[in-house]
Amino acid sequence: MSGTPSSERPAAALFDVDGTLMDTVHLHTVAWWEALRQSGRTVASADIQRAVGMGSDHLLDALAGEDRDRAGDQGLKAAHDTLYAEFWSRLAPLERAADLVRACAGRGLRVVLASSASGREAEVMVRALGAGEAVHAVTTADDVASSKPAPDVVQRALEQADVPPGRAVFVGDAVWDLESARKAGVTGVGVLTGGGYSREELLQAGATRVYRSPADLLDHLDDSPIGALAAGREPR
Repeated sequence: MSGTPSSERPAAALFDVDGTLMDTVHLHTVAWWEALRQSGRTVASADIQRAVGMGSDHLLDALAGEDRDRAGDQGLKAAHDTLYAEFWSRLAPLERAADLVRACAGRGLRVVLASSASGREAEVMVRALGAGEAVHAVTTADDVASSKPAPDVVQRALEQADVPPGRAVFVGDAVWDLESARKAGVTGVGVLTGGGYSREELLQAGATRVYRSPADLLDHLDDSPIGALAAGREPR
C-alpha cells in the first residue's frame, strides 16, 4: 500500500449507534432504571444516562458497584433487554443521521457501525436508521471479548473495514466512545446528542472535534476530520 496515493487507499468512518445516530439513550436509561429498581436498587436517572454506551458489564460496575453479587447480572441484563425491546417498533434516528452515513459512503469511506449493543439490538437499530445500503459492516458487543471503554469494538470495526487506525475516524456521543477510539489509535469525533456529556468532557476524553449533532457534523463534513480523511489528508 505504500505506493498507493493516500486518497485512493481505503478509509473508514466508524460510528457508535446509541446517542450518535439513534435517539435511544433516554430509552436505555428508562430500561436500566426499571431493571435496577426491580432488583431493589435505587439509581438516579442522570447517573444511568452517563453510563449508557458502556457494555453492560462495565455499566453495572458503575451503577450497582463492583462488589455486587454478580450472579444477578444476567437477570439485570435480561430485564433491561426485555424492557428496551418494548420500544423497538418506535426507535427513531437522530435528525439527518441517515444522510450523514450516506454522505460518508458517498465520499468513498467504508462505514462501520460499532456498538456496545447486542447483535439483535443492533440489527433493529440499523433497520430503523434506514441507511443500511450505505453500511459496510456492523460490529457489536457479541463480537468482542471486552466492551467499551476497552478498544475491542473499535479494533474489530477496523478489521471489518480492513483499514489501519490512521485511516479511520470514530464518531461517538460518550466519553466511553472516545476512550475506546483513543486506545485503538483512531481519531475521535464527538457529538452532543447523547445528552450525558459536555463538549469539554468529550474533548478531554480524546475527541479532536465536537459537533452539536449528526446534522451539524453533516453540515461541516468537508471541514471535519472525516472530510479530511476522505480527501486523503490526516484526520485532525
